[in-house]
Amino acid sequence: MPFLRALATRGIDRPVPGMKASTALPVSQHNVEIQRNRAAWLRKPALQAVYRQFYRLIAAQIDPALPGPVVELGSGLGCIKEVIPSCVLTDLFPNPWLDRQENCYQLNFAAGEVSHLILFDVWHHLRFPGTALREFHRVLAPGGRLILFEPAASWVGRFVYHFFHHEPVAVRDPITWDAPPGFTANQVDYYAAQGSATRLFWWGEGRDLLAGWRVREMRPITSFAYFASGGFSGPQLGPPALAGIIRGLDFLAAPFPRIFAARLLIVLEKEQP
Repeated sequence: MPFLRALATRGIDRPVPGMKASTALPVSQHNVEIQRNRAAWLRKPALQAVYRQFYRLIAAQIDPALPGPVVELGSGLGCIKEVIPSCVLTDLFPNPWLDRQENCYQLNFAAGEVSHLILFDVWHHLRFPGTALREFHRVLAPGGRLILFEPAASWVGRFVYHFFHHEPVAVRDPITWDAPPGFTANQVDYYAAQGSATRLFWWGEGRDLLAGWRVREMRPITSFAYFASGGFSGPQLGPPALAGIIRGLDFLAAPFPRIFAARLLIVLEKEQP
């Protein structure tokens, strides 16, 4: 696509080194990284293949019988449409490949209007996840699903995300569940704590915070292919000829997610009244 090629040649700011979960940065940093990631996507077919596999896992969680649109929040690159063509793409920023602008803390959907909300690598950017979760609950139809795809803070995951990604893992930092009094959606900033979903949903720190929700799925996913792709910010490790060996490693490591998991698939279902 022409606009992708244009992005690949545009000067892009680099990630923020030494960032901590407590670091407050302008929300525009998200868009800086979106543009940088677009350029990386174009030059890394291995990364594209891994993400299509992830998108298929998400697509398998969609129930077509539920009323209302399937909406992705924080769509970033918007590539999920390659697998889920009907998905409504949204983000804070008006990039040309998106369908509309949305803010997780104040969505422009009516109560019960949406069948599914998809957040791919968005949950760990929510400084006040409980506040956002109440807004998700409001717009989902009864039985609607919130589908999260997040980094997994396994032993290997923590090592890789700590040393090879600029965002903090923050498995020991406090999680501020609710926004302070007077908070408004336009006060959102750039925040990152890659271990947030692991702590709340896998390790169970949030089990008492999910009133009105049923945890339908909590699946750690082993993906050495993802690690080997280098993600959006690192170099690709090894030639494509190693793909078969990497799949074999995933098969052998799958029974040991606490050690090897790279990703988490989490599905929350809004409870029926």
